[in-house]
This record gives sequence, C-alpha cells and structure tokens, in this order.
Amino acid sequence: MSAGRPVALLAGRVHPRVRERAEAEFDAISLETADASLLDAETRARIRGVAAATTISANFIDALPNLEVIANFGVGYDAVDAAHAATRNVMVTNTPDVLSDEVADTTVGLLLNTLRELPKAEAYLRAGRWAAEGAYPLTSLTLRGRTAGIFGLGRIGLAIARRLEAFGLPIHYHTRTKRTDVDYPWHAKLIDMASAVDTLIVVVPGGAATEKAVNADILSALGEQGVLISVGRGSTIDEPALISALSERRIAAAGLDVFAHEPNVPQALMDLPNACLLPHVASASVSTRNAMADLVVDNLGEWLAGRPAITAVPECAGFNRKPG
Repeated sequence: MSAGRPVALLAGRVHPRVRERAEAEFDAISLETADASLLDAETRARIRGVAAATTISANFIDALPNLEVIANFGVGYDAVDAAHAATRNVMVTNTPDVLSDEVADTTVGLLLNTLRELPKAEAYLRAGRWAAEGAYPLTSLTLRGRTAGIFGLGRIGLAIARRLEAFGLPIHYHTRTKRTDVDYPWHAKLIDMASAVDTLIVVVPGGAATEKAVNADILSALGEQGVLISVGRGSTIDEPALISALSERRIAAAGLDVFAHEPNVPQALMDLPNACLLPHVASASVSTRNAMADLVVDNLGEWLAGRPAITAVPECAGFNRKPG
C-alpha cells in the first residue's frame, strides 16, 4: 500500500469505472461481500472509505474502527444501515440526480410498452405473423384519457411527472408530506390516490416503511382499468397480490422493472400476458452508469479530503462537514 493515500474498500461487484478510479486515487481493497471476517485486524483498521455495491450492515460498520464514509452506488441505499452509520459519524452518500432523467425516460417507455404492447407487436412482426396472419390486434389499452398517480414525488418522480404532463395526463401524487412547489393534487393516503387514478407509478425507495405498500387493497382501489408501473424497489410491491390481481383481471396490466428477489422473477408473473417485464434497466445506459460511478468516487474523495460530501443521505446531512 502507498504511504499517504487513504485505504478504500470496494465492497461487492462494483462498477468497472468505480474500480478503475478508486485504484488510481486510493489504496483499494476488494471484497465480493461485506464480510469483516475476510479481513485481518490491521487491514480493517486501515480502511477509511467504502464504495458499496452490496449490503453494508451495522456489524460490518462496527468492524471498521476508522471508517469515515460509505459511498453507495445508486439512489436507493436501503442495503446500507445509514441510521447506524450516522450514530458513528460515518458519512453515507448515494447517487441522486445523475440518473433521474434516464430513469424517468425508461419509466415512460415502460408505460407505453405496457399499454400499447409494443414488445409483443415487434415479436409478432419478427415471427412473420404480420405477413402470414395480418395486422397485429388492436390494443385495448391506451395512454389517452388516463390519470397518473405517482407514489414518491422525489427527484425521479418529479421528472416522470413533467414528462407525463407533456403527454397531457393529469398528475396526482402521494408522499409522506405535501410538496409546496407543485400544484398536483396531493393524497395523504396511498389508497385514496389509487382510488382517484387509473395509472399508478411507484418510484419510492425500499425499506420497512414501504415494504409491500402496494398490496391487494391498493390494487383493488386502482380498479379494472388500472395499470401499475414499478421502477423503484421490488420490495414495495406485494408480488403474490399483484399476480392474483393480474390473473383475475382486477387490474388491466402492469409494467415492472424491479422485483422482490432479483434476479429471480416469479414464473407466474412471467406467464401473465398482461405483464411487461424488464430486468432492472431503468438507469442502465453507459453514460448514466458512468456518471453514477464518478459520483461514488467523487464522494469518497471529497469526504476523505476533509470537504463536505457531495450527496449526503438525509440521515447524515446533519454532520456534513463545512468548508474551512
């Protein structure tokens, strides 16, 4: 290890750009999983920063006595025990903003694909069925005349809302507290919003507060013409309840980019003709993932140099260092 350079742990299957930059700027150590037993005491004591692409538990945090910062790859950081980190004055950062537009674009595309069956129509053409059987059947669903409800109007949710406004859709939203900078109707309860709209877009983070928040009652409130789009965390959807609602046509369709136990998707969900499924690709473009990787390493570098973190998570914002 190089004298004078901080030691950073690359935990999990980190993005190649994170690895390339971290190895150039720090003394980098790699672990496939955040298991402190794989490190000797001397090495644990040297680690000051973690670039996280896996679960970072309270026990792992406690095993690194000189840890100062955990830089999480992704907006959602429910895999990191940020509350515990904050009790130890360990900074936790994530990667907001740089992926908001990409995720919002993909969300609109997933919604259109779900309503207009565009992937199925392309498969119909490629199989030669257009020439052999005639035009693809008319779709029963359309974006026209719909009302969208967004569960989670943060950076990404707001970017989705602005795009759907351009399509002429009325927007409603549900968050814990009402925003003062938008005029969209706010619903204090998710079930009330589901009853008021026919298109529910879920973009909230994971964690105990949102675990299976979209359950059978919410789906019933959405109604027979209802469409569910999920791009936040798979844990927010009660998948068995969704499978039942889709198979029984208690809602019309669903488009999902995230699942409860990725990469394992329930076969019953894959078998449904009214489910449009993507393999967690909402932010998966080269440029966006590179920007996320840069923000991970930039957060590490700023904090370890004694400067404020660029994107501290709320649990740690209170002790973000000030310049000077």
